[in-house]
Amino acid sequence: MAIIEYETHGKIAVVTMNNAENKQNPDFAAGMLSALDQAEADKSVKAMVITSSDEKNWSQGVDLNFLNAALKDQRHDDMKGFMYGMNEVFSRLLLAPFPVIAAINGHAFGNGAMLACACDFRFMRADRGYFCFPEVDISIPFMPGMIAFVKTAVPYQLFNDMKLTGRRVTADELAKHYVIQEACEDAPATFDKAMEFAATFNKARGIFGEHKRRLHGHIIDVMENEDKPLIEALKLMA
Repeated sequence: MAIIEYETHGKIAVVTMNNAENKQNPDFAAGMLSALDQAEADKSVKAMVITSSDEKNWSQGVDLNFLNAALKDQRHDDMKGFMYGMNEVFSRLLLAPFPVIAAINGHAFGNGAMLACACDFRFMRADRGYFCFPEVDISIPFMPGMIAFVKTAVPYQLFNDMKLTGRRVTADELAKHYVIQEACEDAPATFDKAMEFAATFNKARGIFGEHKRRLHGHIIDVMENEDKPLIEALKLMA
């Protein structure tokens, strides 16, 4: 089974993360970029839904086993390649010429929560699963680009709270702050709601992409001009 599975349901591209906790490493980044390549090449695609095949997790964020092993072995190029790869995933989602909808059917922690924030819209199951930025507890600072695009999805006061406390937030709380479109009954309902919402889109990709470029152009500039020096200096962990 592929780490990232791509298929189409009519005009909707469905991207399924298939690696249990869906921890992010170079293979994960490559799989996501391949899925984005396919969706962008298929002009009939009008929306994308990102889901997980795991019963408990949407994405648990960075694969710390990969990162710690690369640190120990001083595989600096591998670490840099991973960080650049995930930044490309985030930027491609931010600029995709169609709406990208996260169907969060389990835990979204760290880079997993950031992946959801790089999407245009989010639905999340309410019966189980948390949304959390635990970086403050595992000594990993946010990249400037991450801060920039998370603030487009999470109101500043809530983001400041979550970022500095590392606390876990439920779908119901996220819904109150309009971080998600809806807190759904369970995992199947989350996917169904995301697909129903995706099916409402039939926008011209040219104008949709231009709207996103103008909305997020400043974030791409931050990624290119502020993230790059930190990645090159490997200031990835405190």
